[in-house]
Amino acid sequence: MTKELTPAIVQGTPLKNWPTDLYVPPDALQIFLESFEGPLDLLLYLIQHQNLDILDIPIAEITQQYLQYVDLMQELNLDLAAEYLLMAAVLMEIKSRLLLPTDIEEISDPRTQLVQQLHEYAQYKQAAQDLDALAQMGRDFWAVSVEPPEIEKEIILPDISWSAFLETMRDVMERASLFTSHQVIREPLSVRERMSFILETLKTSHRIEFVDCFTLEEGRAGVVVTLLAILELTKESLIQLVQQQAFGMIQVLKIND
Repeated sequence: MTKELTPAIVQGTPLKNWPTDLYVPPDALQIFLESFEGPLDLLLYLIQHQNLDILDIPIAEITQQYLQYVDLMQELNLDLAAEYLLMAAVLMEIKSRLLLPTDIEEISDPRTQLVQQLHEYAQYKQAAQDLDALAQMGRDFWAVSVEPPEIEKEIILPDISWSAFLETMRDVMERASLFTSHQVIREPLSVRERMSFILETLKTSHRIEFVDCFTLEEGRAGVVVTLLAILELTKESLIQLVQQQAFGMIQVLKIND
């Protein structure tokens, strides 16, 4: 016993019999020819397709080809713009003027204006094609943006009390006041240079006493500059101030990279 095959399934329902009232409209099949951006574009295409000289257009031949293309578009039920029909009329006018006797018509060539328009249009079209051939963002290349990752930097706060810190600074200032300088020209003090000097010192000795960072002979200005350098290095987490026991000496440690 042979199993009857279902011709098709339409919306989940088996279709047992083929419909007999199928109707295919005549315009169901459409043919799209090469599109043109205007009558000048079509006229230039016909001239280039036949390898004709744009400066010496054979009006009779080109008019016949133009009208054949317009008739073909009418047969395919394509909507014709008024500009195409106007160009056909211009070609017919030029052709008729060329057929007139030379003693009645003016001497100038009636094709001059059309040739000038075609020549300018060909230049603009070639320029547009050259621009389109250039690399374009979104078509030939794409912009890439990379955001750097956020690197968290740990800031180690000094584990000492402000009272101990101020007491140490008071002692340093009192000792610095005992030294007087009689130099007429004093060397300028730089916070950055003092920061570099402290870091260089910590390269040879990983731990130094806080008071040893100061040069008392520089007076109060030197103490202030050194203090600013130590605070800046602590802020940048390059050094660390520690006090191992209460009322003990404050020490400066280098933080390993």
